[in-house]
Amino acid sequence: MTITFITGANKGLGFETARRLSELGHTVLLGARDPELGRAAAATINARFVRIDVTDDASVAAAAADVEQHEGAVDVLVNNAGIHGPAGDPSSLTGADVLGVFDVNVAGVVRTTTAFLPLLRRSADPVIINVSSGMGDLEATHDRSRPEGNYVAPVYTASKAALTMLTTQYAKALPEMRINAADPGYTATEFNGHSGPQTVTEGTDAIVQLATEGPGHGSGRFVERHGEKSW
Repeated sequence: MTITFITGANKGLGFETARRLSELGHTVLLGARDPELGRAAAATINARFVRIDVTDDASVAAAAADVEQHEGAVDVLVNNAGIHGPAGDPSSLTGADVLGVFDVNVAGVVRTTTAFLPLLRRSADPVIINVSSGMGDLEATHDRSRPEGNYVAPVYTASKAALTMLTTQYAKALPEMRINAADPGYTATEFNGHSGPQTVTEGTDAIVQLATEGPGHGSGRFVERHGEKSW
């Protein structure tokens, strides 16, 4: 049975990914910062809650130790946890604003991946999926016919561009694993005030595809629900 660990999974895209993969037979480990919310979410989809705060080294290490004790390995790691940060005019943007977003969206992925690599290396088919965004796609953000080209979110977009590049570097360095980035697309979630035109199920299509496609597929890709994309 495939063992899948998902960060930031008590709501939104993370929860829907957890729900869908649980229905497909994965043993889902639902990672979240808040124990009350995490346990409640896990209970509704037959998942196991594991507390993790991706900005805290000790919390990430404790989560990995918990999984080692209970499951002993991980087949799929979904780095989903993310925050938005300031939007609009960047005139008053501060270094602390930037560091806060990058601490979750980029450094949090590094912390979690590093801690879980020993568990992934015990899998016959290890997979890492980094939930990125078309908001970090240069082509999309220059296209005024797309939502990405009409919205200003300097720190979030920069963090997602960094995450996609980070994904390609990990894929080169760790060829024994499939490491890919997913672009959910503009999806109606709490993250954007439920303003996106896609359903949360549509928004998780690329993540679920990458989690279930099996051996023989490529690494270092940027994938949306309609297929691979360049950026």
